[in-house]
Amino acid sequence: MSHHIVDFIDIYFTYPDGKQAVNGITCRINHGESVGIVGANGAGKSSLLMLLTGILLPAKGEIRVGETPVTKKTLSVIRQKIGFSFQDPDDQLFMTTVYDDVAFGPRNYGIDEPEVKKRVMKALETVGAVHLKDRAPYKLSGGEKRAAAIAAVLSLEPDILVMDEPTAALDPKARRRLMNLLKGFLHTKIIATHDLDMVLEICERTIVLKEGRVVCDGLSPEILNDEELLEQCGLEKPLALQNCPVCGSGKLYGSLLEGTGK
Repeated sequence: MSHHIVDFIDIYFTYPDGKQAVNGITCRINHGESVGIVGANGAGKSSLLMLLTGILLPAKGEIRVGETPVTKKTLSVIRQKIGFSFQDPDDQLFMTTVYDDVAFGPRNYGIDEPEVKKRVMKALETVGAVHLKDRAPYKLSGGEKRAAAIAAVLSLEPDILVMDEPTAALDPKARRRLMNLLKGFLHTKIIATHDLDMVLEICERTIVLKEGRVVCDGLSPEILNDEELLEQCGLEKPLALQNCPVCGSGKLYGSLLEGTGK
């Protein structure tokens, strides 16, 4: 399924104020992979996702989704393949009710209303937000907005799920629901986040960015246990890989590496 493959080919992007956000990134994300993109604030994570979805366009280089280049002319095709959840759900919610926000994408692509309703209710049920369907988005809590925004993405039934800080503002129960949802999404997942424990659990591969460049790309358990690398990139080991402060035990890492052949 080549249409699920994402290629970044020597990508550069500079904002109008002169900040170079992406500085020569080349990588491939294959069909079915679950990839975490991590780095300190300003490393280029959000910019890379916005370039992938055509919100921004590179100054140099090419991005391809399958055989389709990401250009102004192909955006409608690209956005039918990719579901993008913004870092700030307020950037995504603009209708008078949650139901209409979740229905907006399918309606925009001409899907008939019975199918729209089916998709909306399924998406809201998946994120545990059916009770919010008649609420105005501006009256929701941060976590409720996040759930509604993710439902709006799921209603499009995308081949590739792209999420920017998806666990931000979620309480523990909502975070766990999201984690279970992501585990059940069998297509390609690309997740930019500071939540390294989520990356460790959800993503078999991690790409580390620093100053708009890829500094490391590999198996998540190995990268997320490399304390020196993470410190150089302004990150800390996930709590799950940190030794117990009482007994000093760090047994979890060994069990994670068993499946990697290391």
